[in-house]
Amino acid sequence: MIRTPSVRTLVLFGTSLAALAAAPAWAQEAPSVADEQAAEPASDADIVVTARRREESLLDVPVAVTAFTADKLAKSGAIDITDLQNTVPNTTLKVARGTNSTLSAFIRGVGQQDPVPGFESGVGIYLDDVYLNRPQAAVLDIYDVERIEVLRGPQGTLYGRNTIGGAVKYVTRRLPDDLEVKIKGTYGSYDQLDGIISVSAPIGSMFKVGGSVARLTRDGFGRNRNLGIDNYDKDIWAGRGTIEFETPDERLFIRLTGDYTKDKSSPRNGHRLIPGLVSGLPVLDDVYDTMAGLANPKQDIEAGGLSLSATAKLTDTLTLRSISAWRKDRSYTPIDFDSNPAADVDVPAVYRNEQTSQEFQLLYDSDKLNGIVGFYYLGAKAETRFDVLLFTTGAVSNLPGLDGFTAGEVATETSSVYADFTYDFTPQISLSLGGRYTWDERQSHIYKANLLNGPSRFFGGSPTVLAVATDFRGRARFTRFTPRASFSFKPTEDHMLYASYSEGFKGGGFDPRGSGTSAPKPPTQPAPTYQEIYDYLSFDPETVKSYEIGWKGAAFDRRLTWALDGFYSKYSDVQVPGSVGCFIGTTPSFCGITTNAARATIKGVEFEGNAVLARGFAGGGSSFSLAGTLGYIDAKYKEFIGPTGTDVADYRYFQNTPKWTASGTATLNLPVGPGLVTANTTVSYRSLTHQFETASPFLDQPGYTLWDAGITYAWGNYSIGIYGRNLTDERYKTGGYQYIRVNPETGVPILSPTGNYQSSLGLDGIATAFYGNPRQVFGSFTIKF
Repeated sequence: MIRTPSVRTLVLFGTSLAALAAAPAWAQEAPSVADEQAAEPASDADIVVTARRREESLLDVPVAVTAFTADKLAKSGAIDITDLQNTVPNTTLKVARGTNSTLSAFIRGVGQQDPVPGFESGVGIYLDDVYLNRPQAAVLDIYDVERIEVLRGPQGTLYGRNTIGGAVKYVTRRLPDDLEVKIKGTYGSYDQLDGIISVSAPIGSMFKVGGSVARLTRDGFGRNRNLGIDNYDKDIWAGRGTIEFETPDERLFIRLTGDYTKDKSSPRNGHRLIPGLVSGLPVLDDVYDTMAGLANPKQDIEAGGLSLSATAKLTDTLTLRSISAWRKDRSYTPIDFDSNPAADVDVPAVYRNEQTSQEFQLLYDSDKLNGIVGFYYLGAKAETRFDVLLFTTGAVSNLPGLDGFTAGEVATETSSVYADFTYDFTPQISLSLGGRYTWDERQSHIYKANLLNGPSRFFGGSPTVLAVATDFRGRARFTRFTPRASFSFKPTEDHMLYASYSEGFKGGGFDPRGSGTSAPKPPTQPAPTYQEIYDYLSFDPETVKSYEIGWKGAAFDRRLTWALDGFYSKYSDVQVPGSVGCFIGTTPSFCGITTNAARATIKGVEFEGNAVLARGFAGGGSSFSLAGTLGYIDAKYKEFIGPTGTDVADYRYFQNTPKWTASGTATLNLPVGPGLVTANTTVSYRSLTHQFETASPFLDQPGYTLWDAGITYAWGNYSIGIYGRNLTDERYKTGGYQYIRVNPETGVPILSPTGNYQSSLGLDGIATAFYGNPRQVFGSFTIKF
């Protein structure tokens, strides 16, 4: 079990330490909207980031990182963090299939498709330095943001949780010194109506309080024609509150923040790609429409948390920081896998997550030596309960209300110590060395059974148990040391070359959807032993060894800036979670299955550049610039042992990892009257994307191009803008479900003698897809006073 008292002790210690903490704070006035835009960095190279736990410009950071300022996000019309993938090389950030707010994130081929308890994400999501342990409610809407940083490659020697693929850091803005009220309203396509109100005020000379409330709504992109409700709509309430304390000598800074989100959007259900194999249900014309029948439970998501951060300037060279946090979320999510009215493969589900974390950092800053020593602790509990209602399937076999029920609980307790130091031998030559030692512990309880007269009691039923497949309790411990080294050379002030080596580690665990009766056993045994079930339900840690070289530079008085890097990674024991139609005894059911693919290599190149082609041609503040990104990745399995025990690496692909990603952005700034007009347009491209590790004729998304544009006029304390996203109204798949009988080696569908597809779960066949947002045009108005 998670040792709760130790968690409380750490949090209390962090809280008490906060009372002693001290830190320099940034003195802020309350700038107008126009002032904020005029204060934007002259180039991306001048954007200040904290990728190495200290303030540095992008040009000086020997790390592959993309940064977005608040102004840049606002002028591009970005709605939530999934919009960032269009302009970040080799990155996928998308809403997970069948949900409205669960995040599926991949960076450089590493990520997690299924939001299953017990699996750590390969990409760490941070909200104000607090690691979000679960992907539920992690699709963060963009408001009151200071900047967002996307770091590529293993992270673990500088902060937080060790992550194997990369990290996304969402940083909210600090409170201003003076009373400020900011109101933003948005109206657009599909009756999008958003309102955000932010208020902050000083209390005395040392305290500031602030808060924001956001109401985010939109009609559906399509309709559930069966239930008569919207599909892909949005109905969210969100809020944040902040208290900041700062001493007059700027040596004490404490920040307490809280956030809450309530999402009551309609269930998101997929679009059938094939006619019903039994019902003959036709394929609908509109890809955003569905005929799904499941409406219980209602979609209902709550998420929130508290964090307390404190930074102490102990001496001129030493700073002590504490970050204490608690978070909790609960998601009711009904998903109809086959998207037809019949109750077959209908999945009412609930996810519950809770986490407590504590981090201490001791930072050292001198003329030649800079570094950090840290300790991180996380105690978390994740659980899911879901039915797989197979009523139509069961009726054929006289099994009324057949239900494949799963209850999975996974408790995680992890702690780590880490350090990273950079020594400047000369102003041109620097060496960084770091390392992390991690202790992970997983405890799991997995219960899986076939029920009759479903649904289960968790969704309003009173069933009887037909057969129990799993009632398993297990514990696993994992430890790992992961080093990092980086060498950088600055031949001139505007150029930096670097080379780095880093290792990433993600602990193993147990698949909470697995069936113990599926565990292999000798023919002479009546049932698998505990050890055989343990071995079948558990999966091993995965590791990556990553090599990277890079060149960051600027020319022509920083009118031209670029960041170019190449990387090569050895990826071992890759965790590939999946699910299949299975049998408990002779009765159909739904089972999870996780594979540790043996070996893979990932290599690629990334480029980001910005060119200011003209400046000052129409008075102060005028400019015209072009920016571009390019990502190439070659990710291949070298060995992948398939279900029959043979190597099927030639037929396996990396999920959500297109070989090519690219974007180009043109931006014009033009003074007009008392303000500034900013017009921009972005074209982005992603090549063929596989949704799963096997190719799918239904779900694989061919290469596609998106076009976005926006125009903003800011003057004084006012700003108005019109933005368009996906202006060509491209239809592109972001995920889906497929339960069609396939060759277990190649993944190629097996056709019946009459040439039809055959279902592997349910009677009607499952090939359903979810799509990215269609064309949206919206206008925003902002006032600050």
